[in-house]
Amino acid sequence: MKGLVVRNTGSSYVVLLPDGSEYDCKIKGKFRLKGIRTTNPVAVGDHVEIAPQPDGSAYITAIEPRQNYIIRRASNLSKEAHIIAANLDQACLVVTLTHPVTSTTFIDRFLSTAEAYRVPAIIVINKIDLLTEPDDIELLDGVEYLYSSIGYRVIKTSTLTGEGIDTLREALRDRISLLSGNSGVGKSTLINTLIPGLELRTAEISDVHQTGMHTTTFSEMFQLPSGGYIVDTPGVRGFGTIDYDKYEVAHYFPEIFRASKDCRYGNCTHTHEPGCAVLEALENQEIAQSRYASYLSILDDLSHEKYRPGH
Repeated sequence: MKGLVVRNTGSSYVVLLPDGSEYDCKIKGKFRLKGIRTTNPVAVGDHVEIAPQPDGSAYITAIEPRQNYIIRRASNLSKEAHIIAANLDQACLVVTLTHPVTSTTFIDRFLSTAEAYRVPAIIVINKIDLLTEPDDIELLDGVEYLYSSIGYRVIKTSTLTGEGIDTLREALRDRISLLSGNSGVGKSTLINTLIPGLELRTAEISDVHQTGMHTTTFSEMFQLPSGGYIVDTPGVRGFGTIDYDKYEVAHYFPEIFRASKDCRYGNCTHTHEPGCAVLEALENQEIAQSRYASYLSILDDLSHEKYRPGH
């Protein structure tokens, strides 16, 4: 029997069959992604084969080849990866510019990871109702311009006023979409707005740390009334980069990659080399300083072979 993994509960997986029935499944045998050590061999979004047991449970016996997947470092000290979700049509990164502030470094690490795993990305700037001062509006316009000029779609939303919700709903229609972001950006409230009656748990922002409380423990897939699925993921405080070759990092920053084609040297790291078209574009303000700083931070991680939390 074939089915779709819709929930990961840590020790088991919920598999949805074409007839609408669900099975709690354990893993039978060993599954490994070639060349990557993972904490979870099966992920939400996987198409699997299951073998039902007499007691009503079932075993996952095989995983079909993945169209794509997106992963992050399992922990600050671990070299293992955690598969967030598989077989995605797109990844939506929910960010906020206040209460709490999502750093551009975090945004850029997420986008570069999506690029690396061939998952198209959308940026959802949420809680725009909180941006009322002229400086706030200027910041919002600046962030929107920065990422849309690179080629990313940016959708501005507010669950309080309803602004942008229909645009987001249409962008998600008939697609399998990952929703990710820092804790506290309003991801669960957005999903509750998109899927009435779901009533995911939400939590208040910590006044001390200006970060959200974790309300989602494991990845889970929810069906949208308009067609398609949302994969909800636990809020993440940092995003580690995995298995990058230092000469490939630029490939995952579209505007840096475009400029790099005119570099004098094919193995240019875009840090100091003569005839570097990226450094020239940076000087001419054709590449944003924040994006270049994010690029350097990934190179720095690779040189130290570790991920610094919170960056």
